[in-house]
Amino acid sequence: MRAPPLLLLLAACAPPPRAAAAAPTPPGWEPAADAPWCPYKVLPEGPEAGGGRLCFRSPARGFRCQAPGCAAHASAGRSLRASVLRNRSVLLQWRLAPAEARRVRAFALNCSWRGAYTRFPCERVLLGASCRDYLLPDVHDGVRYRLCLQPLPLRAEPAAAAAAAAAAPEPAGPAECVEFAAEPAGMREIVVAMTAVGGSICVMLVVICLLVAYITENLMHPAFGRPGLRRQP
Repeated sequence: MRAPPLLLLLAACAPPPRAAAAAPTPPGWEPAADAPWCPYKVLPEGPEAGGGRLCFRSPARGFRCQAPGCAAHASAGRSLRASVLRNRSVLLQWRLAPAEARRVRAFALNCSWRGAYTRFPCERVLLGASCRDYLLPDVHDGVRYRLCLQPLPLRAEPAAAAAAAAAAPEPAGPAECVEFAAEPAGMREIVVAMTAVGGSICVMLVVICLLVAYITENLMHPAFGRPGLRRQP
């Protein structure tokens, strides 16, 4: 039975089904397409130690923090997040509104960790305005870290600065802070493995003890015959 011509015409004119679109990247979390490198300086401790060495790194585009190999922690303002990976490295990511990003010349990153009675500095980094992430290669298990990122505003031109000499200087943007503690994943895996091995050894010992008892009772015990009754003459 042939289909009516009208149905064939509608089927030919129908648009093809669209493929499922991939989940878009959240806006602002990744640098612009024309910023392939992130310039940064790791500042040494102490103001007299110099300005540090200029380095470059490629941004982590398309990164997704997926459990159980990654744990995500966000700041109070939700504009800064830290992804703690299982290999004890931390990827720090931040985002800015387009209008705010145009007024930023750099970012100041301060790292500290909590001791028994006070906090200790661990790293100070100055990052370029095009940066949207930074990788801490190695953190210690069980230590409470605090990372604070502060945008630094653009410097005024000399003429504008001379005209506004009496005015108060433009304050830097508010710092966003995130806290996290790396779980001792390696130690947990060792404990689980030792528990499994210990359980297997216990089962093997029980089987060996039962086998030894069976052999001792049935094979190695001397077979004494039951004494017969003597006949009376």
